[in-house]
Amino acid sequence: MSWLTEYVRPKIRGLLKREVPDNLWTNCESCEQMILTKDLHKAMNVCPHCGYHMRATVPERLEWTFDNGEYTRIELPRVPVDPLSFRDRKRYTDRLKDERAKSQLDESMAVAHGRIGGHNAVVAVMAFEFIAGTMGAALGEAFLAAARLAILQQSPLIVFTASGGARMQEGMISLMQMPRTTVGVQMLKEAGLPYFVVLTNPTTGGVSASFAMLGDVQIAEPNALIGFAGQRVIEDTVREKLPEGFQRAEYLLEHGMLDMVVKRGDLPVTLGQLIGQLNYRHITARPAA
Repeated sequence: MSWLTEYVRPKIRGLLKREVPDNLWTNCESCEQMILTKDLHKAMNVCPHCGYHMRATVPERLEWTFDNGEYTRIELPRVPVDPLSFRDRKRYTDRLKDERAKSQLDESMAVAHGRIGGHNAVVAVMAFEFIAGTMGAALGEAFLAAARLAILQQSPLIVFTASGGARMQEGMISLMQMPRTTVGVQMLKEAGLPYFVVLTNPTTGGVSASFAMLGDVQIAEPNALIGFAGQRVIEDTVREKLPEGFQRAEYLLEHGMLDMVVKRGDLPVTLGQLIGQLNYRHITARPAA
């Protein structure tokens, strides 16, 4: 046997058998370039090649938004499970159980408080990873809890939206959350507290038709899809060809539906500046004279 079979071949086989972690690389959904996952996380899930903003999880949003990634999550009110005894491909109770195990979340919205740019703030984040961020009774309760906490702390409320709309498994109960969340926004207005909305990709359906479009300041991430119904549905209804990108953040900014489009990396500073510019006396605690 030659040195090729005794030495080289075993070395090659050893290299081929070496396991590579499945999550080492990530493909950009837009330009399809491969990115090291650790580099992507450092870039806040923004593609370094084309600038595409990929989806973010609840823990990532909270970590990136609050100063030094420090925040306190609150426990949210419980709601009746499966009030309609709904079943499609599986029982709704089983679907919830599976989603909770997969996402490590109880529902499609999480609420936390901390400081942004040195100012106290309450932040509610929608979880697209939980049944596509759909809006049910639990989300309505979470939003109201966030509004009440902001009023209690005399702090602004910031909501990051990401949703496919209403949750069909809860039927009319889901649709009832549209006026309920609107009541929460009104509570903030009556208390004289700022309400900021950051629309991310995608924000659609009943969420976009309620609390997502009621902010004192409307912000969106670049190229975020924002709308009520899909483009094809609208074109079939009005029987007209719609402009390219008419439901994207940049188009909505040009037509007065948004106040600004901000890159993800600039959001914490922007939010801190907005809170500071409002000069609300209860946002930052002041020492007694």
